[in-house]
Amino acid sequence: MSSRLVPTGRDATGRADRPLRITVDGEPAEGIAGQTLAGLLLASGRSSWRQAPSGAPRGVFCGIGVCFDCLVTVNGEPDVRACRRRAVDGDEVTTRSRAGRGPADGPESGAGEGR
Repeated sequence: MSSRLVPTGRDATGRADRPLRITVDGEPAEGIAGQTLAGLLLASGRSSWRQAPSGAPRGVFCGIGVCFDCLVTVNGEPDVRACRRRAVDGDEVTTRSRAGRGPADGPESGAGEGR
């Protein structure tokens, strides 16, 4: 089986993609309604958006909400799993790095961080 893009006008499912726009670290990013934040971040060219304590880049690993590698802050709410949260038009997403975090960045939740 090969993948292919189907032009909207010929899509037998009748899907009508609704564009949306969010901001990621203050920069605009565009996606499609129903897309997860992780999918939108990956589609916009970001393969990682935080760092482990060792400095290793982290992004999507499992894609099903088990590993907690894809954590972001959404509209001020920290520790949101990007692979589980659907993007909503106007979302403000902030990525982060655990390495070198200072007090201004807030407390660590530590949930599922694999210490």
